[in-house]
Amino acid sequence: MSTALAPPIDWQTTWAALWRPHRQALRAARHLDPIRLDQLLHVDRQKAALCANTERFLAGQPANNALLWGARGTGKSSLIKALLNAYAPQGLRLVEIDKEDLFHLPEIIDEIYDAPYRFIFFCDDLSFEAGERSYKALKSILEGSIELPPENVLVYATSNRRHLMPESMRDNQASELVEGELHYADAIEEKISLSDRFGLWLSFYPASQAEYLAMVDSYFPHETHERDELHRAALQFAQSKGGVRSGRTAKQFFNAWGRRH
Repeated sequence: MSTALAPPIDWQTTWAALWRPHRQALRAARHLDPIRLDQLLHVDRQKAALCANTERFLAGQPANNALLWGARGTGKSSLIKALLNAYAPQGLRLVEIDKEDLFHLPEIIDEIYDAPYRFIFFCDDLSFEAGERSYKALKSILEGSIELPPENVLVYATSNRRHLMPESMRDNQASELVEGELHYADAIEEKISLSDRFGLWLSFYPASQAEYLAMVDSYFPHETHERDELHRAALQFAQSKGGVRSGRTAKQFFNAWGRRH
């Protein structure tokens, strides 16, 4: 089967596309998430850093690949989607690709190399298990091989793991302290070398109770008379989700309770 991108994407009218491995082609995204930057609460530090990096990228200035890592449901993916909605009118475009399809990246990049747009390749929930080797393809994309990475491409990835790979006690046992300097074991060095290729690291943490309730309130702006009852229900809902307080949990609570209010 041909690896040509057919039918070609009209990037003037298409803001985002998804790689479809069975068709060996990109498909234009039909319905984009309308999330806006101002809807993302309590991630101001991460938002400011990623926006600044993206603005430098759009201006043709040096910018970094970005790794957004941390607790699940804390807004990592939503932040990247909101960036697209904010900056697409300035020429930003998004290509979403799964971890299993990263080896297709060189062919996709060849197709957009000369396009007059700036592309973010979005890898959501990126991580690699012990023994996997597909991460090696990502390394060459992040820093290039004999050919430098194209100036109009960056990689933004989200992950629950800071180093993208599992760490074990066995890895640490071979590390040693030499003249006051820590020398990591080869296994750890290899794992860190992948995440190190992302010049911008942004960490995300679970919300406090007050932050979680503020997220809930943002979904119920007109609810005034039963706010205490709403908060009690929202906390009970979070408890039923294993005590996870996050933006995702707040939205799921709204989906479950919105009609009642």
